[in-house]
Amino acid sequence: MTAKTFTTSLDVRWRDLDAFNHVNNGTYLSYLEEARIRWFAQVGEPWVTEEFAPVLVSSTLNYRAPATYPATLEIELFSEKIGTTSVVVGHRIKGADGRVHCDGNVAVVWIDLRTGRPRPLPDGVRRASELLAG
Repeated sequence: MTAKTFTTSLDVRWRDLDAFNHVNNGTYLSYLEEARIRWFAQVGEPWVTEEFAPVLVSSTLNYRAPATYPATLEIELFSEKIGTTSVVVGHRIKGADGRVHCDGNVAVVWIDLRTGRPRPLPDGVRRASELLAG
């Protein structure tokens, strides 16, 4: 387990719950998206512009324990693999007690918005990803 993580907190919202009063499985993707945006925003350099943007190309979510309301969740992100045009971002979603509710990873590719083709990672994203590499 890597010690190099970006960590942010998110509150479980009432609307996040399913019929069993657990956080709905699809909601975890929204939590991870918000955490990635917060991570990229703190890079201090452009990570999305009128010319390029990140696109999620795959996701793996392993549901370990249900999360309920009310709760504050800690989302930990770290770099699993850094490529020329993409980064695989590992994640853990934990409760205040340290219990892991979900883990896994997502692959994000940066694309040229004019062509729709992959392009090199923005410099700031590459540096931020390298800082969180195990």
